[in-house]
Amino acid sequence: MQAKGHTYSAQTLLGGDTALAEEFLGGSFATVYLSPRDYHRVHMPVTGTLREMIYVPGRLFSVNQATANYVPGLFARNERLVCIFDTEYGPMAMVLVGAMIVAAIETVWSGQVTPLAGNPQRMRFGQPITLEKGAEMGRFMLGSTVVTCFTKPVNFNEIPPWKDG
Repeated sequence: MQAKGHTYSAQTLLGGDTALAEEFLGGSFATVYLSPRDYHRVHMPVTGTLREMIYVPGRLFSVNQATANYVPGLFARNERLVCIFDTEYGPMAMVLVGAMIVAAIETVWSGQVTPLAGNPQRMRFGQPITLEKGAEMGRFMLGSTVVTCFTKPVNFNEIPPWKDG
């Protein structure tokens, strides 16, 4: 997959899990950059049930275009939170990428995610956590980037827009 002019393997972006990455080969992805002046909450593009959450430790480089031009593999080097959901379109990964001035990443089901540094940490939750399309799933304590991946090709224009209400 490609984001901000760099190519990433699904395995690297998703924290090194080969079996998980293979699910996303040939699928679709979208990258959304949130600048410091943008809204910092992340909402579900489709309804999904959380399968697992993976915290991937890393650096906290800025994710603006200027930095992306000079830091190879930026999104795969920064701290990130990988949330795997089962959806009507198949499995979906929402990868919340940390950045230099991001103080924290939070999810609505676990609050602020602050594991110890080291190796990627996988977390599963006892009760099913289902979030409806448009529901807040997480937030950055300032701006950053979200990469959303599907295991199958998805025409994003065919997903009906979310209506507040």
